[in-house]
Amino acid sequence: MGQQRRAYSQARLTHTDEETGEARMVSVTEKASTFREAKAMGRIVIPQEAYDLLKKNEMHTAKGNVLTVAQIAGIGAAKSTWQLIPLCHPLLLGLIEVRLWLDDERRSVECRSRVQTSGKTGVEMEALAATSVALLTVYDMCKAASKEMRIEGIRVVEKTGGKSGFWQSHEMDDEGVQQEN
Repeated sequence: MGQQRRAYSQARLTHTDEETGEARMVSVTEKASTFREAKAMGRIVIPQEAYDLLKKNEMHTAKGNVLTVAQIAGIGAAKSTWQLIPLCHPLLLGLIEVRLWLDDERRSVECRSRVQTSGKTGVEMEALAATSVALLTVYDMCKAASKEMRIEGIRVVEKTGGKSGFWQSHEMDDEGVQQEN
């Protein structure tokens, strides 16, 4: 607990000026380029009737196959994160992986994203953007069947690289099992 307390006491908001509180972009000019990776996950819970349509692939809409289009949207979001989040740096991404699958027990579409770069800043925001936009795309493509969908649990579950090194979430899922990364 002492080490955790120390970490919180050293925590600060890096995107605001300590004296004025004004927003600022963090300088990464002097940082060394290292391998960096982040993984994020989330889900969209879908009412039974709409979930059944999706499972039968009847939601193969005029816009295309739901999970395939959502995957492509997630990849595009990771690539565009610097344009969506005002103080993010543009990054050369080496890998963007977005996986979506159906979970019958939860009546949900689960999403996991993994982003890698060799650069001066981390890719957590890119992984979060990929997951978020992929799930928003599922909502968009399924909303004709139901608007009672719920996007939940979007979070970073693992990151590597940079000054802070390796970090992994200790969060448990609904069944009390450590989240798969």
